[in-house]
Amino acid sequence: MPCENTPVLAILFITFPFFALVLCGYVAARRGLLPQAAIPGLNSFVLYFALPCMLYRFGATTPIAQLLDASVFGVYLLCALVMVGFTVTMTLSQRIDWNNAAFGALVAAFPNTGFMGVPLLVALLGSAAAGPAIVTIVVDLVVTSSLCIALSRLDAADKHGAGVALKNALRGVATNPMPWAIVCGALTSALGLAPVKPVMQTLGMLADAASPVALFTIGAVLARSQMNSVDATPLAEYVPVALKKLVLHPLLVLLLGTAARSLGIPLSKFALTVMVLVAALPSASNVSLLAEKFGANNGRIARIILVSTALAFLTFSGAVALLH
Repeated sequence: MPCENTPVLAILFITFPFFALVLCGYVAARRGLLPQAAIPGLNSFVLYFALPCMLYRFGATTPIAQLLDASVFGVYLLCALVMVGFTVTMTLSQRIDWNNAAFGALVAAFPNTGFMGVPLLVALLGSAAAGPAIVTIVVDLVVTSSLCIALSRLDAADKHGAGVALKNALRGVATNPMPWAIVCGALTSALGLAPVKPVMQTLGMLADAASPVALFTIGAVLARSQMNSVDATPLAEYVPVALKKLVLHPLLVLLLGTAARSLGIPLSKFALTVMVLVAALPSASNVSLLAEKFGANNGRIARIILVSTALAFLTFSGAVALLH
């Protein structure tokens, strides 16, 4: 059998280009080929144009039953809540207050599903992987992020408290185009509608640009965060959190998902595989922007994201091989 057909190499051949694009963005920003002033523009293009079109296309072409899978939603949500609670409990200390513990928990529980996961999982498992992956995006955008932002206010760093922070988080969800793209795609699927051909071609061109530009942007954002960081965060404050994201999170999803299936909950084996691989993804790069906005130690958060992204090339590929 030719070496390129062995399972491990076949997996690496699929995952390598995705992580290579992240590396390209990182090197471009570190070398000054991509000015830091241009990175927000790339972020805006991905967030407001390319990625919503990609999510809409996946939502519109995915059976509505997969997008409304309560089993995937419930099991993944439970795992996210456990990850948040466990990480906050393990990291809260005199050095790490509620604000930093909450955003550390968010990077431990929030995978980079939108920018990296959906196109990577579709490449690995086929278009059917988009349905469960989109459900996990909804959980992380609406519940996990809002919960962690509210928790970040519990140390009274903000005089308005957690209640106002939660309202602001929900307002942020309402103005985020990704959930709305998913909703519009789901409605299109449910009603059997389809945009006119010129509109669909425009959406398709933007959707095709989402994956490469998003991956390149991840690398650039990570490089910018590292270059602008001036603190000396101890390894013990960020490496364990990155390992929780890459090892504990997918293991938790696998164990709880398997337990749910044994209890008769209608969670398909394929959906569980997608959920485990979603959890095995590196931390979401946009958490760094949230941490900066809410006054957390963004250097620590950026290091967690950077370490998890660098290690994920091996850990994620290993998870795919184990579940193959």
